[in-house]
Amino acid sequence: MKHVFYFLKQIHNHTGAVLYINMLAMTGIGLLDGLAVLLLIPMISMSGIIDMNAEELPFMGFVQLYQSFSPMLGLIIILIIYIMIAVGQVLLQRNITIRNARIQHSFLRYLQIETYQSLLRTNWGFFIQHRRSDLIHILTAEISRTNTGTQSFLKLIASFIITLLQVGLAFYLSPSITSFVLVCGLFLIFINRKFLKQSLDLGKQNVELGKSFLAGITDQINGMKDIKSNSLEERRMEWYGSITKQIQDRHIEFARVKTTSQAFYKIASAVFIAIFIFVAIQLFAAQAAQLTLIIVIFSRLWPRVSGIQNSMEQIAMALPSLQVVRGLQKETSDNTEFDQSFDRYVEPLQVEHGIQCTNASFRYDKQKEVYALKDINLFVPANKITAIVGKSGAGKSTLIDLLMGLNTPDAGDVLVDGRILTSSRIQSLRRSLSYVSQDPFLFNTTIRDNLLMVKPDAIEEEIVEALRFASAYDFVSQLPDGLDTVIGDRGIKLSGGERQRIVLARAILRKPSVLVLDEATSALDTENESNIQEAIELLKGKMTIIVIAHRLSTIRDADQVVVLEDGRIIQQGKYKQLSNINGVFRRMLHRQMVGS
Repeated sequence: MKHVFYFLKQIHNHTGAVLYINMLAMTGIGLLDGLAVLLLIPMISMSGIIDMNAEELPFMGFVQLYQSFSPMLGLIIILIIYIMIAVGQVLLQRNITIRNARIQHSFLRYLQIETYQSLLRTNWGFFIQHRRSDLIHILTAEISRTNTGTQSFLKLIASFIITLLQVGLAFYLSPSITSFVLVCGLFLIFINRKFLKQSLDLGKQNVELGKSFLAGITDQINGMKDIKSNSLEERRMEWYGSITKQIQDRHIEFARVKTTSQAFYKIASAVFIAIFIFVAIQLFAAQAAQLTLIIVIFSRLWPRVSGIQNSMEQIAMALPSLQVVRGLQKETSDNTEFDQSFDRYVEPLQVEHGIQCTNASFRYDKQKEVYALKDINLFVPANKITAIVGKSGAGKSTLIDLLMGLNTPDAGDVLVDGRILTSSRIQSLRRSLSYVSQDPFLFNTTIRDNLLMVKPDAIEEEIVEALRFASAYDFVSQLPDGLDTVIGDRGIKLSGGERQRIVLARAILRKPSVLVLDEATSALDTENESNIQEAIELLKGKMTIIVIAHRLSTIRDADQVVVLEDGRIIQQGKYKQLSNINGVFRRMLHRQMVGS
């Protein structure tokens, strides 16, 4: 039962009093249902068709009110009451169903909003440690499964309340017979605990299989070009066939558990009803009217009890999904980047003096003493160009992430204009910053929409100016739909160089205080790269520019060059100065000159 109470706690935290108002309305339905059952005996007795010997029933006193009427009139009055009860029950049930749907889907949306918002507030380190496909799986499949659990929980509550009321009615009619039936029912519930455990285990397996399936299919769709070019189709098909077979087996197994438990209930109910009738007549000497009512009550209850068991199995199946969602929310809460809510009106942080690292060290795995950056002391002056170079894996992108506040140093500090970059200032810094990565990301929408994401109120002239800066205006204007061209997933309909230029134009459109270029021209041809370098030169003195460069010839005019190796700064100075000193930078420059 603990999984039922877990669901109750989660839904209560969201809905509050609304849930209990619905439960009260369900109680009303149960009372009306019980009253309708009680009216059966008077209706049959007053019809004169069968003598039910109903005088000994405890509620028959109120029927005497109708004795002054003719039998026909009395029967008509009772039938009208019966119809009114049925109509009231239907209308109340309709209202409850609508309110339950509102609870169910508002709880689903609540989980979606809470989970996605917690992800957006989480620091960058969290995303480095987790597979993206796992996060997508939780946001889609697992949250949807919790919706099934919520629906089953609401059905369970309704069935349980009505069952409880009708058991109370049966106990009122005959405590001894009802006690016997309840003992049989409790025995059934105890025996069927194994079905709940099996459903819970299947739910856990479904979570893991779902993660593996989405992770694999995401990787394969993203890597389809490599799959086709390397003739890996057959091997990938084998994997797909294997995992879909496992998913199929889990669903069939759940159907087996569900049908087995239902079959057990139906067979057991038939056996117990037969035993119940025999015991009621032989041992408890039940009267015809009394026995008829109790049989009617419990024959209506058995399907509800079966439904309760079914709902509990569905809840047990969905419980691992809800726990995974709540687990993700807790983990993201423990890794929150900033506490304040998102505010589009946060004032950008204007960098007036510079960004500085003092004795900053950072490691990705906090359990190991392996540092990606160690003892970094660096000052990035405002409105100057700072170039960061080094071999692959030297820590260049990690240093950029530190300067942008994406990573928090394990030791030392990052300061902006002499003040430590705290969580309360991160949003302000990000508002003043534009970042262009070596792997440019574009959304599956138009070029115009991709540009306007950073500045929704930009006018046409500003868009054109940004495109010209990035040497993108010519090719965009030649597209059939121009700025309104849809560019596909991650901009797949554009070449690598075209994507880089669109992302660069987006960065410039924002008019940032700090522009970060992480090998942002690596996919460009020589001519376009040269044009962009000239344009960047024109920005010198207007914004702080940080460049990660692979081709050293592109940073000749940088105000300072920082050389990284194994996570440490080993050289720092002007381009010409470093090229004349025997060291790592000079060797890198020599290799590139020889290679070209």
